[in-house]
Formats: sequence, C-alpha cells, structure tokens
Amino acid sequence: MLAGAITGLVLVAFGKGMQTSTNTTTPAAAGVVPESIDIPSIDVEAPLMKLDLQKNGEVELPPYEKPKVAGWYTGSAVPGEKGASVIIGHVDTKTAPAVFYKLRQLRKGETVKVERSDGKVVEFKVDAIEQVHKDRFPAERVYVEDGLKLVTCGGKFDYAKGEYLDNIIVYASQV
Repeated sequence: MLAGAITGLVLVAFGKGMQTSTNTTTPAAAGVVPESIDIPSIDVEAPLMKLDLQKNGEVELPPYEKPKVAGWYTGSAVPGEKGASVIIGHVDTKTAPAVFYKLRQLRKGETVKVERSDGKVVEFKVDAIEQVHKDRFPAERVYVEDGLKLVTCGGKFDYAKGEYLDNIIVYASQV
C-alpha cells in the first residue's frame, strides 16, 4: 500500500544533495511537469499528480481515494531531463488493485512513456526490476542516479503493521 516510510526517511538524508542535482534541468524544462504515464505491456494509462516532501521528511503519496493516479515526486527531475526522476503509485487499496498493481510483471526491455506538459512524450526502456525489503531501500540509486524510477509496494503484507514489507522498483533509461 504505502510506497514506504523508509523511502521518505532516506530522502531526508539525501534531500539537500538531491535538490542541488535535480534543479539543474535545462531552461527548456522550466515549468514543465509530467502529466501522464503509459506502460502498454501491463495496461497502465494513468494521470500523474505532483508529490512533495512533507515536513516529516516523507514523500507524499497519491491519495487512496484516487487508486488509478500515480504521482511524480517534485524533488526529482522531470522525466526526459538529466537526473533521477521518481514516480510513485500504490499497488492496491483495502478493496481493489491500484495503478501499479502489475508493476512487478514488467520485464527488461519493455517500454514506459511519460507525457509532459510541453507536449513531449519521453520514452524509456526498462533496465531492471527489483524487489527489496523496505529496510534496505536503495535511496541513492532511486533518488540520485540518472533515469526513471517507478516505485510501489510488494512482497508479503504485514497485517499487524498494515503495510507491505518490500518495495518493487523499476529502473528505466531514456530511449
């Protein structure tokens, strides 16, 4: 369900460095935001909302009331620009699958497209997919290294904590 509290907590550690590196986009990207994501191989077509960093250091998550919406973390690069670009979506809600329910089914070489507010559609190819325990979340790889990262939850569900134990992370590079 949650993209992982650990994700946000680690951002605090990398936050200042990330802001410096991700705010060096080209002038053409000024004011440009990603608007939607399309992943044909897993039947995902979804609008993107902006996700900010909360005061407690965690990244906002898309609201559960909008399970078919993913979110772009505004502290990351605009897809198609230099830097790490991070898109987060829920795997499910208490009652139904959500936008990134099939994310773990993506395979190396498959296509992810992101439409931007400037009309450009940026195409990425999947380089790798990993499932990692939230305690071992690879924050530097996700939030600092170049490329598109798609993040959701996965693995076993801990009913006592009310959350998944792992994150599913897709790494993709621009075509």
